[in-house]
Amino acid sequence: MNTMNDFLNRRQLLNRFGMGLGGMALNEMLAKEAAPQDRGVLDGTHWQPKAKRIIYLFMSGGPSHLDLYDYKPLLNKRHGEQLPDSVRGTQRLTGMSGNQSSIPMVGSPFKFTQHGQAGGWYSEHLPHTASIADDLSVIRSMFTESINHGPGVTFFQTGSQIAGRPSMGAWLSYGLGADNSNLPSFTVLITKGKGGQPLGAHLWGSGFLPTKHQGVLFRAAKDPVLYLGNPEGISASSRRQMLDRLKELHEHQFTGTPDVEIQNRIDHYEMAFRMQSSIPEATGIEDEPQHVLDMYGPDVKTPGTFAANCLQARRLAERGVRFIQLYHQDWDHHGGLPGAIPRLCKETDQASAALVMDLKQRGLLDDTLVVWGGEFGRTNYCQGKIQPNFGRDHHPRCFTAWMAGGGVKAGSVYGETDDFGYNVAKDGVHIHDFHATIMHLLGIDHERLTYKFQGRRYRLTDVHGHVVKGILA
Repeated sequence: MNTMNDFLNRRQLLNRFGMGLGGMALNEMLAKEAAPQDRGVLDGTHWQPKAKRIIYLFMSGGPSHLDLYDYKPLLNKRHGEQLPDSVRGTQRLTGMSGNQSSIPMVGSPFKFTQHGQAGGWYSEHLPHTASIADDLSVIRSMFTESINHGPGVTFFQTGSQIAGRPSMGAWLSYGLGADNSNLPSFTVLITKGKGGQPLGAHLWGSGFLPTKHQGVLFRAAKDPVLYLGNPEGISASSRRQMLDRLKELHEHQFTGTPDVEIQNRIDHYEMAFRMQSSIPEATGIEDEPQHVLDMYGPDVKTPGTFAANCLQARRLAERGVRFIQLYHQDWDHHGGLPGAIPRLCKETDQASAALVMDLKQRGLLDDTLVVWGGEFGRTNYCQGKIQPNFGRDHHPRCFTAWMAGGGVKAGSVYGETDDFGYNVAKDGVHIHDFHATIMHLLGIDHERLTYKFQGRRYRLTDVHGHVVKGILA
């Protein structure tokens, strides 16, 4: 009588009985897929890259472009008037303001001044960012289809509004591999203690790519990476012996069932062992001179603050980490915007600028791309009635992001919005264009880095995306 153990899965059947081309082809395919890929599947780049690594400062919640980078004097002049139908067009509104009987426009309560050779406008609460205006390429004409946070953040991080696709960092790890075999190629740091919309692991996940390419989350704790240290009483040598025996077992299993995830498991264990010494060295700041610490601001010595994470990002970048993702939450200002914007800027402005300056003084900015932005902008009208402590709703039609270093045109402003800050007026940049441009700067043709899954070839930009040549140096 047959038992469950008597049944063979497809791979076992081909391995035991498929002596023909089918079994040989499957074994060869899986063996290649499971082979170590430190250089990535591209084994190089499609052309000479301008950038070798990315530090992405993601402001989760949707920072208001109208109160930070996109000065609109006409909006201030017509403060309190109804948003004209000719401006709104057919744009859908969220359920939080779509049923308002009145949609009054509201100007920014903050002062703006021009900075840099391009004359870009910066809010009074961004003095440090304004001071590096000549290093920035400011894109004022970003747009997206996403009108809510979950799909909005997911779109920026994975190229799809639906969770489950590989994140940008995972794509780059898969394509380009790692520069430092002792550190992960993709790391994630989240500002500690922030509220706002939750951040899920799918944002730095590997999706259908091999799991070795997912982001490694660094915590604001004594042990930045969970389960990395040895338990009490276990020495490094005994850990090494255990891993060697475990590797032998996994390799034996792989011989019978050549599953790529078995090799990934081996790689994870080996990386964890190497990180036991590399992580403490990379995350410790005892060797940082005082003038560098002062540059990042008073919070830099407090683990988990945005300032501390920015300094960690620089240290990881100079040690060869390919993609460093920082998240800073709480930019979702449906109310209380006049008080919240200064507080959020105080937390992020100095450290963001310091990161760019620090990279520049170390000669790293030329081949490091720094990106700043959120998932969408905010409306030019008030959510609810105009009051001193007003707020703005989500606005996907136009918003601002900036880049620095890594082959972008320094000291430039790209794209325009209309006089009300509601629509793109010139040179719109969609998320897919944004991703295509980032990959271009890394030497990758975004149409040629693909992965076949369930009968279809996928890529970060789906079937869209054009390189934004106007921001390239």
